[in-house]
Parts: sequence; C-alpha cells; structure tokens
Amino acid sequence: MAARLKEKYQKEIKGALQKELGLENTMAVPRLEKIVLNMGLGESTQNSKMIDPLVADLASITGQKPVLTKAKKSIAAFKVREGMSIGAMVTLRGDAMYEFLDRLISVALPRVRDFRGVSTKSFDGRGNYTLGLRDQLIFAEIDYAKVDKLKGMNVTIVTSAQDDNSARALLKQFGMPFRQTA
Repeated sequence: MAARLKEKYQKEIKGALQKELGLENTMAVPRLEKIVLNMGLGESTQNSKMIDPLVADLASITGQKPVLTKAKKSIAAFKVREGMSIGAMVTLRGDAMYEFLDRLISVALPRVRDFRGVSTKSFDGRGNYTLGLRDQLIFAEIDYAKVDKLKGMNVTIVTSAQDDNSARALLKQFGMPFRQTA
C-alpha cells in the first residue's frame, strides 16, 4: 500500500504546484528526494555506551537501522579521536520517506510545547530544508520511561527544487506548518 502523502502528491500536489510555479513540463515539478535524520552525541567521547540508546531511538522512530557517524579528524580540545563514533544517521527514501513526513507533520510537530510553526528561514538556497528538533519525545514511538537523556536531532528534507521558493511551495502543499511572519 502506497503512503498517504505519496498518493496525495501524485493526485493533487503535482498539478497544483505545476500551476502555481508556472511550469510547462510535469517533470520539472519539485518532488521529495530523501529525508535524512541525524543525531549527534558529543558525550559519547567520554562514554561509548551512550551511543546505543541513541541508535535504538533513531531506529524506532524511522523503522530503519541507523548508520554510526565517525569523527573525520582528531580534536584534542573535545577529546575526540579520528574514527570515534560521535552520532548516528538514517536516510529515508520512497514510501518510508513519505510515511515519516506524514508522521512528522500530523503527529510529532503538534506535540511540541508552545508550537507556533517551523521557521521559513531554514532553507539552504538549493531547495533543501533542515529542521532542528530539541528532543526525541515528540515522536509517539519513543517510550518516555526508557529515556535517560533528551537528545535533539536534525531532519533534513532534500527536494529536487532548484530554489527555496519552489521548495517552500512544495512543503506548504504537503502541510508543513510554517510560522506566520507578522
């Protein structure tokens, strides 16, 4: 069964975006390419066992096994040696990507305390959007009782859009709750 947002994109969003952006070719309409979730854990330099709950949380949120990220260089001031595990990441594509975006927009973001919308300034100039989350508890998959430490994460949504305005229009069509600028 195809993801709900994927069907919505095929049936509604694609046509609406083509009209809104004034594109003649349907292949030029921006689309989602991948979503990358990244959790860094600086304290893992002192205690390598701290990375295991991080990996378990990321796996339960995404349903996919995370890849450990390693330090590229040694930094003595931070007690980091080259090759040391300092975080974990997951790249979602296809149906899993649409499923995650659906859960993020409709379930997780509304659970953020004092939520007024996500920033419109987090685009990188090439049509990609990065969202920083303060803790992993906004996802329903995380068991509150098992969490020993709150860990933030970055969610990067990579689109095929050439500029920020096209990417913003795409995410707005998906229902991303952007902050109203007054």
